[in-house]
Amino acid sequence: MTSPDLQGAAAAAPFSSPASPQDQARARELGAQLRHHAHQYYVLDQPQIPDAEYDRLFQALQALEAAHPELLMPDSPTQRVGGRVLDQFNSVRHAVPMLSIRTETDTEASGAEAFDARIRRELGLGEGAAPVEYVAELKFDGLAMNLRYEDRVLVQAATRGDGELGEDVTHNIRTIGQIPLRLPDDAPPVLEVRGEVYMRRPDFERLNEAQRARGDKLFVNPRNAAAGAVRQLDSNIAAQRPLSFFAYGLGEVTPPEQGGPAWQTHFEVLQALKHWGFPVEALDQTALGAAELVAFHQKIGALRDQLAYDIDGVVYKVNSLALQRRLGFVTREPRWAVAHKYPAQEQLTTVLGIDVQVGRTGAVTPVARLEPVFVGGVVVSNVTLHNQDEIARLGLLVGDTVIVRRAGDVIPQVVAVVPERRPAELDLAAEALPAPYLRFVMPTQCPVCGSHVMRDEGEVVARCTGGLFCKAQRKESIRHFASRRAMDIEGLGERHIDNLVEYDQLHSVADLYQLTLQQFLDVKRRVDERDGVAAELQGREEIPTKWAQNILDGIAASKQRPLGRFLFALGMRHVGESTGKTLADWLGRLDWVRRAPLPLLRVLPDVGDVVATSIYEFLQEDHNRKVIDTLVAEGVVPPDTGRPQAALADKLSLPSLLGALKVPKLTPLRAEQLAPHLGALADLLDVQAPWQRSADLPAEVLKSLQAFVAEPGQADVLRALDQIRAELLAALPAAPSGPRSSLAGKTVVLTGTLPTLGRDQAKDLLEAAGAKVTGSVSKKTDYVVAGAEAGSKLDKALSLGVTVLDEAGMLTLLAALEAGGDTVPSPSAAPTESPPVAAPPAPTTTSEAPVQSALFPPTGDD
Repeated sequence: MTSPDLQGAAAAAPFSSPASPQDQARARELGAQLRHHAHQYYVLDQPQIPDAEYDRLFQALQALEAAHPELLMPDSPTQRVGGRVLDQFNSVRHAVPMLSIRTETDTEASGAEAFDARIRRELGLGEGAAPVEYVAELKFDGLAMNLRYEDRVLVQAATRGDGELGEDVTHNIRTIGQIPLRLPDDAPPVLEVRGEVYMRRPDFERLNEAQRARGDKLFVNPRNAAAGAVRQLDSNIAAQRPLSFFAYGLGEVTPPEQGGPAWQTHFEVLQALKHWGFPVEALDQTALGAAELVAFHQKIGALRDQLAYDIDGVVYKVNSLALQRRLGFVTREPRWAVAHKYPAQEQLTTVLGIDVQVGRTGAVTPVARLEPVFVGGVVVSNVTLHNQDEIARLGLLVGDTVIVRRAGDVIPQVVAVVPERRPAELDLAAEALPAPYLRFVMPTQCPVCGSHVMRDEGEVVARCTGGLFCKAQRKESIRHFASRRAMDIEGLGERHIDNLVEYDQLHSVADLYQLTLQQFLDVKRRVDERDGVAAELQGREEIPTKWAQNILDGIAASKQRPLGRFLFALGMRHVGESTGKTLADWLGRLDWVRRAPLPLLRVLPDVGDVVATSIYEFLQEDHNRKVIDTLVAEGVVPPDTGRPQAALADKLSLPSLLGALKVPKLTPLRAEQLAPHLGALADLLDVQAPWQRSADLPAEVLKSLQAFVAEPGQADVLRALDQIRAELLAALPAAPSGPRSSLAGKTVVLTGTLPTLGRDQAKDLLEAAGAKVTGSVSKKTDYVVAGAEAGSKLDKALSLGVTVLDEAGMLTLLAALEAGGDTVPSPSAAPTESPPVAAPPAPTTTSEAPVQSALFPPTGDD
């Protein structure tokens, strides 16, 4: 939270008229609000409003005081740096006050240009004079800290407090590994280093995951979490919080005449701090004149959402220390520095209503309708609330004031309710609330088709039971089917799908392949009539049809898509691209996928019981079977799509399938014991068979097996398993001999932004080489391909000892395999020869580690 100050408020309006009673009341009200929110933010670490809202209130009070100087009181929030000392901490008087920097709220290039013009004016520089040199830095969203070293030993760490008095938090700051406890011998006898204690986003996410798992209150943002950690009385608690630090300035320093350093520029100061072991942001740079300040602001703005920590702007400082002294201060701010903001990522707005949307799987999702608000560079008017439980967690009512956050391309979200904005007389226990306040209740009937809405036990999502009868689900399922990563039907956009469904030309995805040119033209005519658009054929002899023919051509071309994409396109619950490809790779043909009994699906890699059950139930449902039959009849799936993987032989072993039957008491050990005594799974049906004696199973296991095979339908399952097992074993290719020259069986995770390849391109290359590309890092991961700002996945890979590749390393490996190279390198060792390319960013932005090779093993350092 910033505390911008007005430059000479009293001098700004020497001939102002006396303040009216309304102005006086407004000034008192604004002052009270600002003091309250400063207390919530600085003292309690429980901010109730976004920084942008605080700044708006602050600037409103500044404007009143500028217009009516008699309203400017000594205790006005505009005259304070912010905050006060907590009673339970020892107070520290700063040797050099920790002052705020003036905030430039003009987020455009003109903000930087105005600062440069002001500096040049203060220095008396004409148009022909050389440009002023600045240092451009990042404005971290953390907690300002003063570190005092005496005789090169850390003796004290203090918060900003009110700028004059801070809080002694040395016991907690000592737990931050980035902060040196002792400095090199060339450091001055007295040195105060100023910087920001903050929390990296990946660390913040892990902290909140742990809070959620324990049922504890979640932190609102990384700054809130960092401030709370610093203000812990118990340093053991602070040590458990993953705090980081950046240095950016100085307090008291031994003067040159007493043996202290004689720096000439601020950038020299930053380099000295770096030399003494302090983390200094590598993106900080010098900048000549307004043009380079503007370029820096734009560059960091483009990188902002890829950074591993939060910033809300950049800071410009005159580089020359002599010029800084000449420029001096105004009120309690340096004239030689300014904070240049970016558009706020959090804003206040009002919830006007809560609607529900129906997705392709029937998920009924509440969506908040908001008073439109500009946040994160866009106007936001709708935000998903996910489910009923999330609304309850937020304590959200229609009519509430809420904090909306949007960072970069992240979907906007409601992060908190501001209950203080509710009227004091609002009785939440009352059965009915006064307008505009309303409680949200999940509808019991689908708003689109009227079908019943159900929420299964253990599920957080409510679902419409209407299936494809529901037009909302039908539209979404067809959009998914036609999407680029599925069947990739070129030209069939959302508008065409909506119109075809609305006018009952599409009832399922199979209907796509039976559409005619005339149907497209009829629907367009009806849409034009509905929308009052003049018919295109007026005055023409022929109707334009090329657009429709292009879509029909795209539909026809989609018939040749690979089996894995076809299975993904069907929209089975829990089946993403990776699972669709697994089914296609391991079973090879649609016929075998459709006929696969549940136990066979369970033994496939990375499928598991929940996903297997979802696949099986989808493929057994009569409507879905008819749709697939129609698709096959239309030639959508090639008749011969491949053979099963040779490795499937192990999955088809009798012990493996016996385990997949999920018979109570039949452990893996007992399944191994039983398997040699069976010729086929159907042998279990014979209660007089010799296996019951020869397998020497305990009585309780035999009893459980007998009860299992007696269940309705189990006999059919066992016979079906035997049949498809025999077919698959007969179709298996010979096992490969010699070293493998592919990534088959290797699990790879992509993270960050690669220099030249898109995520989909990299994924396609890896999958073509036989790798499985997943979205999360675990001990089973073989490689992580990391690009710029890789974040938490790279951190986890390094902590688990997973080998990390950059793009060049991945391409080198793939090229070697394609050329018929030797075996895939072990994930524990790098190739002996690898081109020297830039490695992905290290887990901490201040790392000075040398650039590693294109394929590099983790060092164990985080």
